[in-house]
Amino acid sequence: MVFEERPPLRVVISDPKAGKLGKIVKVKVVGVDDESLEVKESMKKTKDKERTELPLAKVPPSLVKELQLDEIGVMTLRFRQEDKKINVPLKVIPDENVPDGTVQVHMELIGEIVGELEAEAEAFRAKAWQIAVPEEVAIRLAGLEIGDVFDGDIIGKDYSGLRFKIRGGSDATGFPMHPGVPGSIKKRALLSGPPGFRPRRKGERRRKTVRGRMIPDPRGERRKTALAQLNVTIHYSGEESEE
Repeated sequence: MVFEERPPLRVVISDPKAGKLGKIVKVKVVGVDDESLEVKESMKKTKDKERTELPLAKVPPSLVKELQLDEIGVMTLRFRQEDKKINVPLKVIPDENVPDGTVQVHMELIGEIVGELEAEAEAFRAKAWQIAVPEEVAIRLAGLEIGDVFDGDIIGKDYSGLRFKIRGGSDATGFPMHPGVPGSIKKRALLSGPPGFRPRRKGERRRKTVRGRMIPDPRGERRKTALAQLNVTIHYSGEESEE
């Protein structure tokens, strides 16, 4: 079976420090015709396609400092439109020429979001975002298990210098990886809690189908049962005692 017949592996990245920071700043988002902020096809997310990299934004150094963006460099802009909120994760580019309180994005991006070239938004350090990785990356991750830590440059140059800890995942049919099941096979296991089962009463246990704790080699997976999502957190030094 060729790779094109299998969905790409989605990697959901969580930043545990972002939730602790809790800082939200109101900003003016301005759309500009800046080639360095161009929205490439790899940055677009649709119903049929996952993005492989985040869109870009230029921000003033003051915002980088206030939101502590220098560690990870990923920010979320939250736009409020009538009764809904639109969250857009962005890779930030510090730029001294951007006025304080302002964020610059490409005019195409803000036009698609709000239909205008300027809008108010809330900016905060991204708590989580998602990218898709090609098969060669999934192959390099094969054999790692829940709890393992790996270098960020495996999934892309934007994450060089970071480390990620594997928390879990699920396949295309929704069956979750389980830390108590060895290997990468599916099996029915007797569970007393998540992942895979949420008891409604104390002491309740049930047999549920789950996947093993190991990331499989995608070349041996079928489309309908392939691992579709991998959940990781940014692993900061000295975190073992906190977890």
